[in-house]
Amino acid sequence: MITSSIPAGSPAWNMRDDLAARVMRLIGDGVVERDGVHGLAARLGYTSRHLSRVLVAELGAGPLALARAHRAQTARLLLLNTELPITDVAFAAGFGSVRQFNDTVAAVYERTPSEVRSARRTPPAHPHPDLDHAETRITLQLPARAPFDGIGVLRFLGTRALPGVETATATSYERTVRLPHGTATVLVTLSGTDAAPALACSIRLARLTDLVPLVGRIRRLFDLDADAQAIDHRLAADPALAASVARTPGIRLPGSMDAEETLFRALIGQQISVAAARTALTRLTDALGDRLPGRELRLLFPTPAQIAAGGRAVLRGPGARIETILRVAQALASGDLAPSFGQTRAELEASLLAVPGIGPWTAGYVAMRVLGSPDILLTSDLALRQGAGRLGLSVDPRVLASRGADWAPWRSYAGMHLWRASCPVSSKRTA
Repeated sequence: MITSSIPAGSPAWNMRDDLAARVMRLIGDGVVERDGVHGLAARLGYTSRHLSRVLVAELGAGPLALARAHRAQTARLLLLNTELPITDVAFAAGFGSVRQFNDTVAAVYERTPSEVRSARRTPPAHPHPDLDHAETRITLQLPARAPFDGIGVLRFLGTRALPGVETATATSYERTVRLPHGTATVLVTLSGTDAAPALACSIRLARLTDLVPLVGRIRRLFDLDADAQAIDHRLAADPALAASVARTPGIRLPGSMDAEETLFRALIGQQISVAAARTALTRLTDALGDRLPGRELRLLFPTPAQIAAGGRAVLRGPGARIETILRVAQALASGDLAPSFGQTRAELEASLLAVPGIGPWTAGYVAMRVLGSPDILLTSDLALRQGAGRLGLSVDPRVLASRGADWAPWRSYAGMHLWRASCPVSSKRTA
């Protein structure tokens, strides 16, 4: 039996920023499948042997066993929600062979893959995926922890949606995305019930091997694994937040599908309204982004190399900001700057603050979105302070930071309540 003290998808990983949590984030993004245990260890700055010792002591299993358990969870998801042939399920989940797949599923679930599939209650909504040579189409149900403010996440994403790259309605969100081996388009629709919320995901993949990282990024984008009950209980204890928590139970912290894209959005959105940032980002993407043939959503957000090469002719605004954006693009393209799901908050913020032109707000915002750091309160944010004032809290950054200490370890979620309270005032510095 492959086990660990805290399984993948546990809300405990949202609260932790230690080596084990970083490993689990990278495993969820498919790093072991792409780079092996040596590559995982190298990203974290350890030898494979030392990494294994730490994880066995902390979680009772080494990185390879943890990765296999995560593959087994992905395989179960595919077996229960698709009609993909079992062989395709094995490789989509990241297994190197069908035999390894069969052995791992049997060890984890004490059933064969066929028996796992036979246990599903209802057939998938689209039982016959299109397995042509160009792309794979898959429909999945991803459960969320209740309560779940999915509508709030959709509203957040929708106000920032870039035409051609993404689109959102009151109940759905669709976008293009770059993945390690190719591109994908994903349509996410709210489903399930209040007691058992879920996301229905319709996915079009250029490479089936990208399914694991894509599922992990969707889960992070919608913050599906947040311990909503614990968060609400803590924040509702403050009378200033109690009414907001009652109105919006299960508020979520929108995550990131791509760390580099999130950084550019933050840089371009500094000190301007969301609408102005959206206009600037749309112009940048339309001018520099790659185009996908034959799709309504036809654009991919530009790569750092594309922005470094062509951004100066497209970007508008203060010269210092443009220089910062181009400096960041060049650093990302060269690998000198590499924001990652596997960094600690301190590491990520330090790497960003070392770049001239990047300040604490940008570093904190990126850490909050990319890592899902739950305990960041951006008291320098104008919209957040406006929301605080509407809830009867001080708008003075120092006083608000002091009051926010009572909201730990969930200050990022308290910030979401404050941002929500600032509407319909045009928000600033909320990229």
